[in-house]
Amino acid sequence: MTIDRLVLAFAGSFILLSLLLSRIHSPYWLLFTAFVGANLLQSSFTGFCPLAKILKALGFKPGEAFK
Repeated sequence: MTIDRLVLAFAGSFILLSLLLSRIHSPYWLLFTAFVGANLLQSSFTGFCPLAKILKALGFKPGEAFK
């Protein structure tokens, strides 16, 4: 699996988890959802993603987006 797909999988998982937690625990978890969305948006313009840097350091293969 490439870094691109892993970033999307992590982002999707975190968004779904925070939505679930906002329903059963506190609506403040929606702030985490907004943070993940904002990070995805800025990485689409800049190409910088902290998770992609971590995954690259761990030896995962980059895809087209995070070369």
